[in-house]
Amino acid sequence: MENEENDFVKNLTKSEIETIRKFYGAFKMKNPSVLDEICTPDWKDIPLAPGQKNGPEGLQNIMAYLFETCPDIEVIIHDIFGSHERAAVRASMEFTHINEIMGIKPTHQKVSVSLHEFHYLKNGKLTHTWHLEDWFGLLMKSQSGKTK
Repeated sequence: MENEENDFVKNLTKSEIETIRKFYGAFKMKNPSVLDEICTPDWKDIPLAPGQKNGPEGLQNIMAYLFETCPDIEVIIHDIFGSHERAAVRASMEFTHINEIMGIKPTHQKVSVSLHEFHYLKNGKLTHTWHLEDWFGLLMKSQSGKTK
């Protein structure tokens, strides 16, 4: 039996990987407007934060808050893997904890919050992102004094 070409799993394209790198790079560049370029207008961020608007604008507002609260914030990508139009990312959000964030008092130390995210893409743009950040880990580390 001969397989059809569309029966095979396709790799992430270079364009898809670049879109994902731009998504996280927006944090380092402090440039939330990048989301307008790489996300569809109806992009879904799942789950939404309390009070977060749908679409790229919602995350842009959160990014502006994070840039003010954590001026040296950066997202470090550890792994990108997946198949065409589907990607998983293991990353960490790193910043100096100089301001209260989500009710967690500042430790004035460099901290790292683990990120695990799954993205759907279509035509090189993000359509959906499911995400999980380890804010509880930051809380526990801040209580113990061990933040990295």
